[in-house]
Amino acid sequence: MDYGKYKYEAAQKAKESRRKASSVSIKEMKYRPKISRGDFDTKTRKVERFLHDGHKVKVTLTFRGREMHHPELGKRILDEVVEAVADVGRVEIMPRIDGRNMTMVMAPDRKAQAAAERARRQAENPTPENPTPETAEVPETPEPAAAPETNGSAATASTTATTSEE
Repeated sequence: MDYGKYKYEAAQKAKESRRKASSVSIKEMKYRPKISRGDFDTKTRKVERFLHDGHKVKVTLTFRGREMHHPELGKRILDEVVEAVADVGRVEIMPRIDGRNMTMVMAPDRKAQAAAERARRQAENPTPENPTPETAEVPETPEPAAAPETNGSAATASTTATTSEE
């Protein structure tokens, strides 16, 4: 085997392995303990998009001044983020305090994403096995055949009177 051919094949293998390798980047989203609802929703949608695209997300909560004495407020914000993106991601590194910051790392959860996608499709196109209450067909019960009344009502009496005369 010639050295040039060996070198060429080694370069081709290295190139192929680089192509198959997936690079996971870490995105960061910064929150504050006194964040408004609109800002929280916007940042959380962005976190959800990052996770859906396959990136890890580092959620950082920055404390200033007196906020440092109330880490439970920061924990509550991070818990809300986790609840909001539970269908696309999971917590990889639990929240911890590093100086003035509380950080948490989230990773995409493919199983949860697939389950959420199935549930969304199920809601859009219900199958006959699992119908929704709006589309469920109620089986009609056949009405019983009218039986002759024997309680002596006027209709029965007139029929009997006509038969007895004949």
